[in-house]
Amino acid sequence: MVIADLLASRQSLTMSDCDPSSSDLRQGVTFIVSAMLILPGIDAIAKGLSDNISAGEVAWTRHVLQTLFLLPFMLNPGAWRNVEAFWLNVTRGVLMAGLTVMFFSALAMMPIADAIALFFVGPLIFTLLSAIFLGEQIGWRRGLAVFVGFSGALLIIQPSYSIFGVTALLPVGTAFCFAIYMVLTRKLARHGTVADAIGMQFYVGLYGALVLTLALAFGDDLGVSFLAVTIPNGIEWGLLLLLGVIATGGHILIALAARRIGAAQIAPFQYLEIVGATSLGFIFFDDFPDPLTWLGITIIVGSGLYVYFRERRLALEREAHI
Repeated sequence: MVIADLLASRQSLTMSDCDPSSSDLRQGVTFIVSAMLILPGIDAIAKGLSDNISAGEVAWTRHVLQTLFLLPFMLNPGAWRNVEAFWLNVTRGVLMAGLTVMFFSALAMMPIADAIALFFVGPLIFTLLSAIFLGEQIGWRRGLAVFVGFSGALLIIQPSYSIFGVTALLPVGTAFCFAIYMVLTRKLARHGTVADAIGMQFYVGLYGALVLTLALAFGDDLGVSFLAVTIPNGIEWGLLLLLGVIATGGHILIALAARRIGAAQIAPFQYLEIVGATSLGFIFFDDFPDPLTWLGITIIVGSGLYVYFRERRLALEREAHI
Protein backbone atom coordinates (compact mmCIF):
# COMPACT_ATOMS: atom_id res chain seq x y z
CA MET A 1 0.00 0.00 0.00
CA VAL A 2 2.92 2.31 0.64
CA ILE A 3 3.98 1.89 -2.99
CA ALA A 4 0.52 3.04 -4.06
CA ASP A 5 0.91 6.21 -2.03
CA LEU A 6 4.35 6.81 -3.53
CA LEU A 7 3.25 6.23 -7.12
CA ALA A 8 -0.19 7.83 -7.13
CA SER A 9 1.45 11.19 -7.73
CA ARG A 10 2.62 11.60 -11.32
CA GLN A 11 5.60 13.57 -10.03
CA SER A 12 6.96 10.40 -8.45
CA LEU A 13 7.47 8.94 -11.90
CA THR A 14 10.08 11.56 -12.71
CA MET A 15 11.29 13.25 -9.53
CA SER A 16 13.53 10.32 -8.57
CA ASP A 17 14.89 9.88 -12.04
CA CYS A 18 18.42 10.96 -11.11
CA ASP A 19 20.91 8.13 -10.76
CA PRO A 20 21.39 7.02 -7.15
CA SER A 21 24.87 6.27 -5.85
CA SER A 22 25.99 2.64 -5.90
CA SER A 23 25.63 2.50 -2.12
CA ASP A 24 22.11 3.95 -2.19
CA LEU A 25 21.16 1.64 -5.05
CA ARG A 26 22.40 -1.42 -3.19
CA GLN A 27 20.67 -0.43 0.04
CA GLY A 28 17.47 0.60 -1.70
CA VAL A 29 17.16 -2.64 -3.64
CA THR A 30 17.91 -4.63 -0.48
CA PHE A 31 15.18 -2.78 1.41
CA ILE A 32 12.49 -3.15 -1.26
CA VAL A 33 13.25 -6.81 -2.01
CA SER A 34 13.16 -7.58 1.71
CA ALA A 35 9.83 -5.78 2.07
CA MET A 36 8.22 -7.59 -0.85
CA LEU A 37 9.34 -10.98 0.45
CA ILE A 38 8.14 -10.48 4.03
CA LEU A 39 4.84 -8.67 3.41
CA PRO A 40 3.07 -11.85 2.20
CA GLY A 41 3.61 -13.05 5.77
CA ILE A 42 0.61 -10.86 6.65
CA ASP A 43 -1.57 -12.88 4.31
CA ALA A 44 -0.17 -16.21 5.50
CA ILE A 45 -0.94 -15.32 9.12
CA ALA A 46 -4.43 -14.08 8.22
CA LYS A 47 -5.10 -17.33 6.36
CA GLY A 48 -3.74 -19.43 9.23
CA LEU A 49 -5.96 -17.63 11.76
CA SER A 50 -9.10 -17.81 9.60
CA ASP A 51 -10.43 -20.99 11.24
CA ASN A 52 -10.84 -19.30 14.63
CA ILE A 53 -10.68 -15.53 14.10
CA SER A 54 -12.83 -13.56 11.66
CA ALA A 55 -11.40 -11.55 8.80
CA GLY A 56 -12.78 -8.37 10.37
CA GLU A 57 -11.04 -8.97 13.68
CA VAL A 58 -7.72 -9.73 11.99
CA ALA A 59 -8.06 -6.59 9.86
CA TRP A 60 -8.90 -4.52 12.96
CA THR A 61 -5.84 -5.85 14.77
CA ARG A 62 -3.63 -5.02 11.80
CA HIS A 63 -4.89 -1.43 11.60
CA VAL A 64 -4.65 -0.84 15.35
CA LEU A 65 -1.12 -2.23 15.63
CA GLN A 66 0.00 -0.38 12.50
CA THR A 67 -1.28 2.88 14.01
CA LEU A 68 0.42 2.25 17.35
CA PHE A 69 3.72 1.21 15.80
CA LEU A 70 3.79 4.24 13.49
CA LEU A 71 2.77 6.72 16.20
CA PRO A 72 6.39 7.48 17.25
CA PHE A 73 7.12 8.62 13.68
CA MET A 74 4.29 11.16 13.99
CA LEU A 75 5.64 12.91 17.08
CA ASN A 76 7.72 15.49 15.20
CA PRO A 77 6.09 18.97 14.96
CA GLY A 78 5.24 18.85 11.24
CA ALA A 79 3.81 15.34 11.17
CA TRP A 80 0.16 16.18 11.92
CA ARG A 81 -0.80 17.86 8.71
CA ASN A 82 -3.27 17.47 5.84
CA VAL A 83 -6.16 18.64 8.04
CA GLU A 84 -7.71 20.24 4.96
CA ALA A 85 -7.83 16.79 3.34
CA PHE A 86 -9.62 15.22 6.31
CA TRP A 87 -12.51 13.62 4.46
CA LEU A 88 -10.33 12.30 1.65
CA ASN A 89 -8.10 10.64 4.23
CA VAL A 90 -11.11 9.25 6.10
CA THR A 91 -12.47 7.82 2.85
CA ARG A 92 -9.10 6.24 2.11
CA GLY A 93 -9.12 4.69 5.58
CA VAL A 94 -12.63 3.31 5.06
CA LEU A 95 -11.64 1.84 1.70
CA MET A 96 -8.50 0.27 3.15
CA ALA A 97 -10.48 -1.24 6.02
CA GLY A 98 -13.07 -2.68 3.64
CA LEU A 99 -10.63 -4.08 1.13
CA THR A 100 -8.55 -5.65 3.91
CA VAL A 101 -11.62 -7.46 5.26
CA MET A 102 -12.54 -8.63 1.76
CA PHE A 103 -9.03 -9.84 1.02
CA PHE A 104 -8.64 -11.69 4.32
CA SER A 105 -12.06 -13.29 3.72
CA ALA A 106 -10.84 -14.51 0.33
CA LEU A 107 -7.64 -15.90 1.87
CA ALA A 108 -9.71 -18.09 4.18
CA MET A 109 -10.78 -20.06 1.10
CA MET A 110 -8.31 -19.38 -1.72
CA PRO A 111 -4.58 -19.99 -2.22
CA ILE A 112 -2.52 -16.93 -1.28
CA ALA A 113 -0.79 -16.66 -4.67
CA ASP A 114 -4.11 -16.71 -6.56
CA ALA A 115 -5.61 -14.00 -4.36
CA ILE A 116 -2.57 -11.71 -4.55
CA ALA A 117 -2.30 -12.14 -8.32
CA LEU A 118 -5.91 -11.00 -8.72
CA PHE A 119 -5.26 -8.12 -6.34
CA PHE A 120 -2.62 -6.84 -8.77
CA VAL A 121 -5.42 -6.11 -11.25
CA GLY A 122 -5.93 -3.02 -9.08
CA PRO A 123 -3.37 -0.81 -10.89
CA LEU A 124 -5.02 -1.73 -14.21
CA ILE A 125 -8.45 -0.73 -12.88
CA PHE A 126 -6.83 2.45 -11.56
CA THR A 127 -5.71 3.29 -15.10
CA LEU A 128 -9.32 3.14 -16.31
CA LEU A 129 -10.72 5.05 -13.33
CA SER A 130 -8.09 7.77 -13.81
CA ALA A 131 -9.42 8.33 -17.32
CA ILE A 132 -13.02 8.46 -16.08
CA PHE A 133 -12.70 10.52 -12.90
CA LEU A 134 -9.44 12.42 -13.32
CA GLY A 135 -9.67 13.14 -17.03
CA GLU A 136 -6.36 11.47 -17.85
CA GLN A 137 -5.61 10.20 -21.35
CA ILE A 138 -4.64 6.53 -21.41
CA GLY A 139 -4.18 5.95 -25.14
CA TRP A 140 -4.81 2.76 -27.06
CA ARG A 141 -1.58 1.05 -25.97
CA ARG A 142 -2.31 1.23 -22.27
CA GLY A 143 -5.97 0.51 -22.94
CA LEU A 144 -5.00 -2.68 -24.75
CA ALA A 145 -2.59 -3.61 -21.93
CA VAL A 146 -5.43 -3.21 -19.42
CA PHE A 147 -7.68 -5.45 -21.52
CA VAL A 148 -4.95 -8.09 -21.78
CA GLY A 149 -4.41 -7.88 -18.02
CA PHE A 150 -8.10 -8.50 -17.39
CA SER A 151 -7.95 -11.55 -19.64
CA GLY A 152 -5.15 -12.86 -17.44
CA ALA A 153 -7.36 -12.36 -14.40
CA LEU A 154 -10.11 -14.40 -16.05
CA LEU A 155 -7.68 -17.31 -16.43
CA ILE A 156 -7.35 -17.33 -12.65
CA ILE A 157 -10.98 -16.56 -11.81
CA GLN A 158 -12.62 -19.16 -14.05
CA PRO A 159 -11.27 -22.33 -12.39
CA SER A 160 -11.28 -20.67 -8.96
CA TYR A 161 -14.96 -19.73 -9.32
CA SER A 162 -15.91 -23.33 -10.02
CA ILE A 163 -14.16 -24.37 -6.79
CA PHE A 164 -14.73 -21.45 -4.41
CA GLY A 165 -17.82 -19.79 -5.87
CA VAL A 166 -18.38 -16.08 -5.25
CA THR A 167 -15.36 -16.05 -2.91
CA ALA A 168 -13.16 -16.13 -6.02
CA LEU A 169 -14.46 -12.65 -6.90
CA LEU A 170 -13.47 -11.10 -3.55
CA PRO A 171 -9.87 -10.34 -4.64
CA VAL A 172 -11.28 -8.53 -7.67
CA GLY A 173 -13.55 -6.50 -5.38
CA THR A 174 -10.48 -5.80 -3.27
CA ALA A 175 -8.60 -4.64 -6.38
CA PHE A 176 -11.48 -2.34 -7.34
CA CYS A 177 -11.53 -0.72 -3.89
CA PHE A 178 -7.75 -0.38 -4.06
CA ALA A 179 -8.05 1.35 -7.44
CA ILE A 180 -10.47 3.88 -5.94
CA TYR A 181 -8.02 4.33 -3.06
CA MET A 182 -5.29 5.15 -5.59
CA VAL A 183 -7.56 7.64 -7.38
CA LEU A 184 -8.13 9.46 -4.08
CA THR A 185 -4.40 9.41 -3.37
CA ARG A 186 -3.69 11.01 -6.74
CA LYS A 187 -6.38 13.57 -6.00
CA LEU A 188 -4.53 14.40 -2.77
CA ALA A 189 -1.31 14.73 -4.76
CA ARG A 190 -2.93 17.17 -7.18
CA HIS A 191 -3.93 19.38 -4.26
CA GLY A 192 -0.43 19.24 -2.86
CA THR A 193 -1.54 17.55 0.36
CA VAL A 194 0.38 14.29 0.21
CA ALA A 195 2.49 13.75 3.30
CA ASP A 196 5.38 11.33 3.50
CA ALA A 197 4.58 7.65 2.97
CA ILE A 198 4.77 6.78 6.67
CA GLY A 199 2.43 9.63 7.57
CA MET A 200 -0.12 8.56 4.97
CA GLN A 201 -0.06 4.99 6.25
CA PHE A 202 -0.60 6.28 9.79
CA TYR A 203 -3.75 8.14 8.73
CA VAL A 204 -5.04 5.11 6.83
CA GLY A 205 -4.39 2.85 9.81
CA LEU A 206 -6.02 5.27 12.27
CA TYR A 207 -9.22 5.88 10.31
CA GLY A 208 -9.43 2.25 9.25
CA ALA A 209 -9.15 1.13 12.87
CA LEU A 210 -11.95 3.48 13.92
CA VAL A 211 -14.25 2.26 11.15
CA LEU A 212 -13.52 -1.39 11.91
CA THR A 213 -14.17 -0.82 15.62
CA LEU A 214 -17.70 0.32 14.78
CA ALA A 215 -18.16 -2.48 12.24
CA LEU A 216 -17.12 -5.15 14.72
CA ALA A 217 -19.33 -3.70 17.45
CA PHE A 218 -22.45 -3.89 15.30
CA GLY A 219 -21.46 -6.85 13.13
CA ASP A 220 -20.87 -9.14 16.08
CA ASP A 221 -24.29 -8.30 17.56
CA LEU A 222 -25.94 -8.92 14.19
CA GLY A 223 -24.22 -12.28 13.76
CA VAL A 224 -22.18 -11.31 10.69
CA SER A 225 -19.61 -14.11 10.45
CA PHE A 226 -16.75 -12.10 8.96
CA LEU A 227 -17.20 -9.47 11.71
CA ALA A 228 -17.43 -11.90 14.62
CA VAL A 229 -15.36 -11.12 17.71
CA THR A 230 -13.53 -13.86 19.61
CA ILE A 231 -10.83 -13.78 22.28
CA PRO A 232 -7.58 -15.11 20.78
CA ASN A 233 -5.52 -17.66 22.67
CA GLY A 234 -1.84 -17.17 23.47
CA ILE A 235 -0.50 -18.44 20.14
CA GLU A 236 -3.07 -16.43 18.20
CA TRP A 237 -2.15 -13.26 20.10
CA GLY A 238 1.47 -13.89 19.18
CA LEU A 239 0.59 -14.34 15.51
CA LEU A 240 -1.53 -11.18 15.50
CA LEU A 241 1.33 -9.24 17.04
CA LEU A 242 3.70 -10.68 14.44
CA LEU A 243 1.25 -9.62 11.72
CA GLY A 244 1.37 -6.04 12.99
CA VAL A 245 5.16 -6.10 13.17
CA ILE A 246 5.43 -7.40 9.59
CA ALA A 247 2.97 -4.81 8.27
CA THR A 248 4.74 -1.92 9.97
CA GLY A 249 8.23 -3.21 9.21
CA GLY A 250 7.39 -3.76 5.55
CA HIS A 251 6.03 -0.23 5.19
CA ILE A 252 9.11 1.24 6.86
CA LEU A 253 11.40 -0.77 4.57
CA ILE A 254 9.56 0.55 1.50
CA ALA A 255 9.81 4.12 2.79
CA LEU A 256 13.55 3.66 3.42
CA ALA A 257 13.97 2.27 -0.09
CA ALA A 258 12.11 5.24 -1.57
CA ARG A 259 14.51 7.65 0.12
CA ARG A 260 17.45 5.94 -1.55
CA ILE A 261 16.30 4.94 -5.02
CA GLY A 262 12.96 6.70 -5.43
CA ALA A 263 9.44 5.52 -6.12
CA ALA A 264 9.99 5.23 -9.88
CA GLN A 265 12.69 2.60 -9.41
CA ILE A 266 10.73 0.77 -6.72
CA ALA A 267 7.55 0.05 -8.68
CA PRO A 268 8.71 -2.98 -10.72
CA PHE A 269 9.82 -4.74 -7.54
CA GLN A 270 6.28 -4.84 -6.13
CA TYR A 271 5.53 -7.96 -8.16
CA LEU A 272 8.08 -9.88 -6.10
CA GLU A 273 5.28 -10.11 -3.56
CA ILE A 274 3.82 -12.89 -5.69
CA VAL A 275 7.06 -14.86 -5.22
CA GLY A 276 6.82 -14.53 -1.45
CA ALA A 277 3.13 -15.42 -1.50
CA THR A 278 3.72 -18.52 -3.61
CA SER A 279 6.54 -19.68 -1.34
CA LEU A 280 4.55 -19.24 1.87
CA GLY A 281 1.47 -20.83 0.35
CA PHE A 282 3.47 -23.89 -0.63
CA ILE A 283 5.39 -24.18 2.67
CA PHE A 284 2.48 -23.70 5.08
CA PHE A 285 -0.64 -24.66 3.12
CA ASP A 286 0.64 -26.99 0.39
CA ASP A 287 -0.78 -24.65 -2.27
CA PHE A 288 1.00 -24.16 -5.58
CA PRO A 289 -0.41 -22.47 -8.70
CA ASP A 290 -1.25 -24.72 -11.63
CA PRO A 291 0.01 -23.91 -15.17
CA LEU A 292 -3.15 -21.99 -16.10
CA THR A 293 -2.84 -19.83 -12.99
CA TRP A 294 0.83 -19.18 -13.74
CA LEU A 295 -0.16 -18.05 -17.24
CA GLY A 296 -2.72 -15.67 -15.75
CA ILE A 297 -0.18 -14.35 -13.25
CA THR A 298 2.35 -13.77 -16.03
CA ILE A 299 -0.19 -11.86 -18.13
CA ILE A 300 -1.28 -9.67 -15.19
CA VAL A 301 2.30 -8.86 -14.20
CA GLY A 302 3.35 -8.18 -17.79
CA SER A 303 0.38 -5.89 -18.38
CA GLY A 304 0.96 -4.04 -15.13
CA LEU A 305 4.63 -3.48 -15.91
CA TYR A 306 3.83 -2.26 -19.42
CA VAL A 307 1.25 0.24 -18.12
CA TYR A 308 3.72 1.50 -15.52
CA PHE A 309 6.68 1.93 -17.90
CA ARG A 310 4.45 3.49 -20.56
CA GLU A 311 3.09 6.03 -18.07
CA ARG A 312 6.59 6.80 -16.82
CA ARG A 313 7.84 7.38 -20.37
CA LEU A 314 4.97 9.77 -21.08
CA ALA A 315 5.61 11.58 -17.79
CA LEU A 316 9.27 12.06 -18.73
CA GLU A 317 8.27 13.37 -22.16
CA ARG A 318 5.86 15.86 -20.59
CA GLU A 319 8.56 17.03 -18.19
CA ALA A 320 11.02 17.48 -21.08
CA HIS A 321 8.60 19.85 -22.82
CA ILE A 322 8.09 22.06 -19.78
